[in-house]
Amino acid sequence: MEHKAISIRPFIGAIDFEISRSFYRDLGFEETVLAHNLSVFKTGNNGFYLQDAYVKDWVDNTMLFLEVEDVERFWSELITLNLTAKYKNVKLGPIRTEPWGKECFIHDPSGNLWHVGQFN
Repeated sequence: MEHKAISIRPFIGAIDFEISRSFYRDLGFEETVLAHNLSVFKTGNNGFYLQDAYVKDWVDNTMLFLEVEDVERFWSELITLNLTAKYKNVKLGPIRTEPWGKECFIHDPSGNLWHVGQFN
């Protein structure tokens, strides 16, 4: 089977939809509101759907990987946003070097875990 995919967009949940919307806009994603309970957030050709829905087991097991050109620059800019002071439950994990490259971590206000990395 041959795919000619244009994009892939996961759906993630939010405990507080409005807070999560604000968080992702602060991270630099561009929001398009699709419905009162659904938005798509994009950066370049990549994106994800944020929905006003929360199932603890689902969100607790959600991980997303965002590949960036320069994880050091991303981390430096991320720290200046002061997201852990602005948003309850947001956690940041510093850059780690792995055999495949480097990555840092972000837990959003709902607990969704983002790996932000750069491959060697």
